[in-house]
Amino acid sequence: MAYQFPVGYQQMYYPQYNGYNPSQMQNNQQQAQSSGIIWVQGEAGAKSYLVAPNTTVQLWDSDENVIYLKSADASGMPSIKVLDYTVRETPENKNAVYSNKAIYATKDEMEKEIKRLENMIGDMSKVNDAHEREL
Repeated sequence: MAYQFPVGYQQMYYPQYNGYNPSQMQNNQQQAQSSGIIWVQGEAGAKSYLVAPNTTVQLWDSDENVIYLKSADASGMPSIKVLDYTVRETPENKNAVYSNKAIYATKDEMEKEIKRLENMIGDMSKVNDAHEREL
């Protein structure tokens, strides 16, 4: 008579070698691929990322401005190309809301701007009054 596992007992046993668990690795890779960008931590993370034969993946470094292009040939032998990237400063994004550079005004600059706006409002009200008198 063969030994049968209890009902509902289907969990696979994976020996833990340096924290390696294939089921966890597959889950992590599937989650990363569902967002479209695969994030890794440094070159070590890129080297440890598994790539299927005859495929190339983009791996974005979460620590530095680096993209790793990891490829595997038909036999599954991997190779990595390292690309450094920078963000271009253009007139459109220099004043963008997401800019890191904070712009501050002194108290004197603010008072001058308030006076300028008050004068503009006063001039506009004079024009409106004159226009109403003409009607």
